[in-house]
Amino acid sequence: MMNNKIYNVFLILFLISGCSNDNREDILTTEENTQISKAIEDHYFLINDAGANRVYLINKAKENIFEWELEAGIGNDCYLLDNGQLLAILQAEDPYIDFGGYGGKIQLINPDFSVAWEFILSSQNQIAHHDIEMLPNGNILAIVWVRKSTEESKAVGFKGDYPVFPERLIEINPDTNEIVWQWDSWDHLIQDHDRSKPNYGIVSDHPGKIDINYSMVPNGDIMHANGLDYDPENDLIYLSVNFFSEIWVIDHSTSTAQAKTERGGNFDKGGELIYRFGNPEAYQNQAGSRLFYNVHFPNFITENGQNKMLVFMNGSNTEQSYVYEFKLDYPPVLIPANNNEPELLWEYTQPGIYSGKVSGAELLANGNILITVGNYGLIEVDRMGEILWEMKESGFFWRTYSYHKDSPAIKNLNIE
Repeated sequence: MMNNKIYNVFLILFLISGCSNDNREDILTTEENTQISKAIEDHYFLINDAGANRVYLINKAKENIFEWELEAGIGNDCYLLDNGQLLAILQAEDPYIDFGGYGGKIQLINPDFSVAWEFILSSQNQIAHHDIEMLPNGNILAIVWVRKSTEESKAVGFKGDYPVFPERLIEINPDTNEIVWQWDSWDHLIQDHDRSKPNYGIVSDHPGKIDINYSMVPNGDIMHANGLDYDPENDLIYLSVNFFSEIWVIDHSTSTAQAKTERGGNFDKGGELIYRFGNPEAYQNQAGSRLFYNVHFPNFITENGQNKMLVFMNGSNTEQSYVYEFKLDYPPVLIPANNNEPELLWEYTQPGIYSGKVSGAELLANGNILITVGNYGLIEVDRMGEILWEMKESGFFWRTYSYHKDSPAIKNLNIE
């Protein structure tokens, strides 16, 4: 374990804009420096390095255990399933929509690198991007940018004079390639700009709706969702929305028809946001305090019977990134003029830690937190904030996932 004084200077970062999208740029180059904690656990780390287009497994000695051969660039998320397959979103060829983090091609990849299943969603009007999530029923959740023309955007009171690309969630059945469930942010918009439009209203009175004019990004990528997670017990989807600096919570128990409305589902709110947190300014709520300034990876965890969430807050306002851990109450409460923010249980930062893009945090089996700092590498810290292990590498790291070496996911890779 290194001396704490060393850690005050160990991070030398290129400062990059947190307000931009997740383009493959501003990659930090540092000398290799891997430190080993006192108790090396029998876990492997799966690393997504979008900068080098690599997905690979290492141990804590930083030995390369396994590396996948991919037929296309990473569309960001890739992770192992129990059967040894890699669930990956990759970059489609010649995409029409190519904001940072674009994908368009979802695959299940066997340990021998053959493709077991593929789903292409890339056209002039939509593209899958950033993140994917395998559901307990075997279906796959994906995030989709959907193009809306200038005329369509003006019809819902958008201030700008250009097309926009709001977010859609889809659930794909890999056995049939059918989209069996869908949610559209477009169905739940509000604005206080144009009284002549049907979605005109007082934004703060409707926290379950999305202000179309909150983020006036000139290229039309006004939301830029970048992360998914799922609460199977309560059938809830968590969506990190970078340009709103929020986590949105969506009721997955609705039907697709109900998800277009304000009624239905376990919460009888249809597809309205049943909860949101991190930035009450996004719905003009003066009762809460803003904590997020760009955000990645809404990592839903259960620890000691309590539902929690780890979030990587990029920190574009101060060029200082944080990892936060929140307590998630159930049922969630989202009402006007109320402090709707969750209880903050734990936070971590160090001087000089800043990644304006990508990044995330994962709870390890030993109770420590593994932090992926996009343009730096990996850091393992305990709940006292002591750094126990680190890996400095040049790269552009999306996320890291941890697997015990005896887990089904690793055993089914048939690593010799």
